[in-house]
Amino acid sequence: MPDHLAVIYNPFSRKNLKNGPQEIQSIQALPGVLFFAPDTDAALQAVIEELRTHTLSCIVVDGGDGTVGKVLSALHVSGWPADTWPPVAVIPSGNTNLIAADVGYGRRGVDALRFLQTELQNGQAILKIKHRRPLVVQRTGFDKAAVLGFFGGMGAFGRGIEIAHQPAVLKRYAHDMAVVATLLMTVMQLLLPSKRDGWLAGAPASLTYDGTPSVVQNHFMLLCTALNTLPYGVWPFWRAGGAGGDGMHYLDVAAYPPSLMRAVWTLLRGKAPDWLRRTQAYQSGSVQELGMQTTENFVLDGEILEPGENQDFTILSGPAVSFLYA
Repeated sequence: MPDHLAVIYNPFSRKNLKNGPQEIQSIQALPGVLFFAPDTDAALQAVIEELRTHTLSCIVVDGGDGTVGKVLSALHVSGWPADTWPPVAVIPSGNTNLIAADVGYGRRGVDALRFLQTELQNGQAILKIKHRRPLVVQRTGFDKAAVLGFFGGMGAFGRGIEIAHQPAVLKRYAHDMAVVATLLMTVMQLLLPSKRDGWLAGAPASLTYDGTPSVVQNHFMLLCTALNTLPYGVWPFWRAGGAGGDGMHYLDVAAYPPSLMRAVWTLLRGKAPDWLRRTQAYQSGSVQELGMQTTENFVLDGEILEPGENQDFTILSGPAVSFLYA
């Protein structure tokens, strides 16, 4: 019988920075809880190695999207067989919490841990599981450093992330408003004559979807995700022809896309009408593997990744992870 709840606490996340030492002390005082607050990637890897020596009922990640991705990446590179990973519960406390919005544990703090322990003990937690396959990003020259995450992209998306990382946005806005502010500033770039052409020209990249080459060479924007929902009803993806699939969802927008503002407005409302699906500049679907040759960076859950030694990325639909939610 699993006997431990492991809490991986990001001491630098937006909400946790506001917590006093009493919050950490209260968590540490809970019976059956292993508490860790690693402050470096090396420290996190050491935590994962230690956790392999315990019998765990759950790993609780208290942080944002970046923290969840780092924990899963550390699990992946540790050699811990994915089919034996404990369930994961995500407590949202970061700058971005897209993962928690889809599969997160809606409660926070000590109360969340007490509630989770009760549900694990009475068997109710096992009835509340969502399975997701994170994106696994591989690059030549980074053979032992695959990166796992849930939402990534390049082109205009990458430029938008650079805007979001500006201190004026990070310091002035909480998470939800930061997303809105980033979107508004990105749209403003498209409205400025001096900026518009540079954005619309796109990023050069040769892509393959499950081995099939894309006819598009310059991409205004590429998005891919392992999530099934996004906040506020936003969903800029569709499966071509209504085909099913359990891989990653993607949206590939060619350079100088027609009816861009109309398409943005439509997709932000989670709609993909026939006129948009028929437009060759907009391609979407579900695949198991996305290959990319490019000199551009790829952004995964807010982290900027440089291409491999061969100017390459391989993005795979990863192992199934069980998430507990309340």
